[in-house]
This record gives sequence, C-alpha cells and structure tokens, in this order.
Amino acid sequence: MQRAQFWEERDNARVQCNLCRFHCAIADGRRGRCGVRENHAGTLYTLVYGRSIAEQVDPIEKKPLFHFLPGSRSLSIATVGCNFHCLHCQNADISQWPHEKQGIPGEDLSPQQVVADAAAQQCASIAYTYTEPTIFYEYAYDTAVLAREAGIRNVFVTNGYTTTAALEKIAPFLDAANVDLKGFDEKIYREVTGASLAGVLECLKDYRRLGLWLEVTTLVIPGLNDSPAELRQIAEFIAGELGREVPWHVTAFYPTYKMLDRPPTSAESLLKARAIGREVGLAHIYVGNVATADGEDTLCPGCEAVVIRRHGFRLQERALDGHYCRQCGYELKGEF
Repeated sequence: MQRAQFWEERDNARVQCNLCRFHCAIADGRRGRCGVRENHAGTLYTLVYGRSIAEQVDPIEKKPLFHFLPGSRSLSIATVGCNFHCLHCQNADISQWPHEKQGIPGEDLSPQQVVADAAAQQCASIAYTYTEPTIFYEYAYDTAVLAREAGIRNVFVTNGYTTTAALEKIAPFLDAANVDLKGFDEKIYREVTGASLAGVLECLKDYRRLGLWLEVTTLVIPGLNDSPAELRQIAEFIAGELGREVPWHVTAFYPTYKMLDRPPTSAESLLKARAIGREVGLAHIYVGNVATADGEDTLCPGCEAVVIRRHGFRLQERALDGHYCRQCGYELKGEF
C-alpha cells in the first residue's frame, strides 16, 4: 500500500477522496467506489501502486489515437479497478475485480521497470489504459514523470472523470488522451455507468484547456445512444467546445458483461453517425470495430485527399510531409 494523493480528512476517521468527480466519503476500513482506495485509520491509501494486471505492446491506433504518432508502438499498462460500473464493460474481468472477486491481483512492476520495458520494446509512448488510469493515479503519475525524462510519451485512455486538480497536476507529463463520451443523456449515463454526463463534459473541457491532444470515442449502442438527435448532440459538443479537428471515433458495440440484451451495432449505423458528424462540421470521424472500406482513413480537411490510409491498426499509405498534406499543404492538427 502507498499513501494516496488528493484526499482530505473528515470527522470520525472518515476521509473524502478528491481524485475523481465522485468525491467518495470513505469510512475507516472501507474503500471508495473504485474498490482500490482504502481508508486506514483516517489515512487514504492506494492498493494498486506498482501492481500491474496487464502490460503489453499495442499499436497506438488501438487506443484509439489516430492523430498522435500514427504507426508507433505504445506500451499499455493497467491495474485492477474502475470508478465506473459500466454495464457493457469489455474489460469487466479486471475493471470490476475488486467488487466481484477477492484480493488485489497483479504483478509487481515498478514505474522504473515500466519505463525500461517501454524503451526495450521501442515504444514511443506508455498508455495508461484497459481499466481507468485515474484510479491508479499515483502509479501513473510516477511512471509518467520517469517516462518524460526518458523521452517516452504518455497517454491516457480514460472515462473522463478525473477532477480538475488531479488532471492539472499530471498534465505537464501527459501528451494525449482518448476520452470516452458514452452518450449525451444524463439519465441514461447514470443508469449505464453510474456517473454524471455533466462531469465528463467538464473533464473534456479541462483536457482541451490544458492543451493536451484529445480524441473522443463513442461506443454506439443500438436503442440506447444511437438516435440521430443524440449523435448530433455529441458531434455538436465536440465541434463547439473541443474543436472541429478533434477526432471522433464511433465504434461498434457487441453484447458483453451485463448488457446482453442488445444486438451488435451495424456498420450502417456507424456510417450514419459519421455522416451526422460531417454535417455538424467535424473534420475527422472514424468508424471502428467493424469492417468498412474507408472508415479508418484520415482525410485532409483542406482538399479531402486521403493522407493516411489504414487497414485494421496498420498504416498502408501516408501522404503527409510532417503535419502537411502533400496535395494542398494543409496543416493537420495532432502530432504526426
């Protein structure tokens, strides 16, 4: 165990955790909503520091991040636990472990070793992913600081519920993030994830304000968040509050965990979402988790030429000179 950051004392040996926007009030001997932050006699501890449940090399496109070092390798790490309890979580076996099983599993893996592993495997970045990096914040923070010193970049794949103070502290060592925006209906957001849509929207604005490269993912679920009106609301928020060149990944749902009553998302539904995004003015909408002819290609906002052609997570063609379109000279946003 390691003493946690971002908490304050309350009466009767209780503490309040201020790492994420749930602001859990935790009694002595109890844990917060994430299942991995525990109050011991009025002091809050993290139970997952240096306890990696997953470490593997992924293409950066798998995060998905399409406008950040495309074609590069990223060392992905995670611990168990999550502050969201999504009914459709594809990694529920590790994200919900502290709530559904015994103990805190994982291999001992220090921040120093994570950075060494990333360097040895020629990874351009470390991705804090699979569960939720906010809940292993102290571990991610120490790793990110060392990675920056070693010239390795850092990315979050997150549900977007970190408090402003916690995000501001780690922001100097973060380079990019993909944030899930799971819908645009407050009631359904709470029912499906247990969290507030308003909090996620504020966190997204924080990422933008802090100047971190940002991409947004929406898992499109039939009958839940796939109406044209809701998809338009999401696209309008991204275009208006985050920027029209922030990539929006619309991805296919497949029945899993506690959401087995809905069918998989069709490619047609995702292509309709892409069309809505384009109508709103978004420059980059990507279709994921289904096979399409051009759903993963990057188009130049200036001339609409294909500047990066992808198949799966692999780059097949690249028509950029640095950030600039070879055909018209338009400067694309991101880090290429």
